[in-house]
Amino acid sequence: MPHQHDLFPPQAPESEASPPATKPANPPIPLWLQRLSIGILVIFCLYVGLLLFVLPWTRYWQENHYLMTLPSLAPLLNSGITRGVVSGLGLLDMWIGISEILHYREHHA
Repeated sequence: MPHQHDLFPPQAPESEASPPATKPANPPIPLWLQRLSIGILVIFCLYVGLLLFVLPWTRYWQENHYLMTLPSLAPLLNSGITRGVVSGLGLLDMWIGISEILHYREHHA
């Protein structure tokens, strides 16, 4: 059987070891990119939240093509509890978007 080389060679003595290399710091994210990303996130959260908040109470919720293919789910999806839960998720999503605006901090170099 051939001899397998050591996977972890012994540590070199302190005198022979080279000084530890300093790891370069991550370059800062440009300010315009920070602002653009928070803007897109807030717009997305507000849009999806408003959609989830309003959609369960429109005719599109009851006249849904997918709902008509599975009539056994119709009573569950048309119940007030389900609609309230979906609307609550919409409010939560809008709150997340507003919270991101209020707690936004720019990180400078």
